[in-house]
Parts: sequence; C-alpha cells; structure tokens
Amino acid sequence: MKKAIAYYRVSTDRQGKSGLGLEAQQEAVRMFADREGYQVTAHYTEIESGKKNHRPQLLAALAQCRKQKAMLIIAKLDRLGRNVAFIANLMESKVDFKAVDNPYANKLMVHLLAAFAEHEREQISIRTKDALQAAKRRGVQLGRHGKEIESKKNAQAAAEFAVHMKPLIEALRDEGCTTVRAIRDELNRRQVPTYRNNGQQWHLQSVHSLLKRI
Repeated sequence: MKKAIAYYRVSTDRQGKSGLGLEAQQEAVRMFADREGYQVTAHYTEIESGKKNHRPQLLAALAQCRKQKAMLIIAKLDRLGRNVAFIANLMESKVDFKAVDNPYANKLMVHLLAAFAEHEREQISIRTKDALQAAKRRGVQLGRHGKEIESKKNAQAAAEFAVHMKPLIEALRDEGCTTVRAIRDELNRRQVPTYRNNGQQWHLQSVHSLLKRI
C-alpha cells in the first residue's frame, strides 16, 4: 500500500484545542486515503497563531514525506493554496501532494493561485489608494480611524472592495469564524488590508459594514 502523510490546518488556538474543524478534516483524509489506496503513517496539525509565515508542522510533514518517500495529503487546500509561505515550502520540498478538497490540484495550479492572489491584493491596494486620493481632491473628510469614507460618491469603490473580500469571508466562516468579532480577529491576525489600506486594523464596525455590503 502507498504511504502518505496527512497535514491539517486550523486557524486559531481555540479551534486547535477544541478540535473545531479538525475532526472533519481527519475524516475527509481517512475516506480519501481508503478510496485511493494510501496508508496514512503520520498526522501533522498546524495551528496558525503568531507569525503567519511560520509553518513548523508543514516543514515536519514534508521532512517525513521525504524520509518515507510518501505522498503529502492536505485536508483543505482552499486558501492555503494562496499562502506564500506554504507555496515556497511546498515547491522547495519537491514532495508530491494530494488535496482532498481539490483532487486535481498540482504544484503549477497552486503556484498560479498564489500569483493570482498576490495580483488581486495589489489591484485592491491601487484602487483603494486611487479612491482615497480622488476623495481628498473633492474635499471629502475621511474618518479619523479609517472605518468608512463618508461619501456616497465612494459607495461603488466600497462595494467593489466587498466583492473582492467575499471569498475570504466565506472561507473564514467555513473555518469556524462565524461572529463579527471572530472575523475581525482573524483578519487582523492575517494582516489583511482594510478598505483604506493605510495600516489601520479591522474594527467591529468596519467588519459589520463589510458583511452588510457582501
């Protein structure tokens, strides 16, 4: 039977300790391995806290794959495929992988996902800065804490930002962030730029406004 190493990911310490989302990933990997004829010899769970680019469990899983000449089975690729640190580690390892939630994904596809995500972040940043500059030229007074641009003329720019943020918000909800407070904390932890993209953090009101637009 072919050997495999399982890699799971949960977003917060609370989810890691409670098993929220983890049991579903474990069950998905088990069913996938049984169906594809893999023997899972080790399991690694990444609890994403602290530095977002620090992936000790991923590095350990990749090392084990090389040692055993095993396949890396990823329970949930989704937005992990857009993480720069994950892409770099996976590419450098030269380890083959299978993603339960995206069985047709390969290294090229994951690389393209990362490139696309980076491009989208750059475009959002450019559009946001342009909207701010245009508002300033028209004499629009911006909020002190960067929560909203109080102008109907900027409504379309804010709506466009919400469209780009929708996939991320849906992914966070799938990972267990179902309250405004939990979404705020996770956006800040991941250092996701706010609408104004000026170094300000997300607040409950700005997250609430974003969810209403979505």
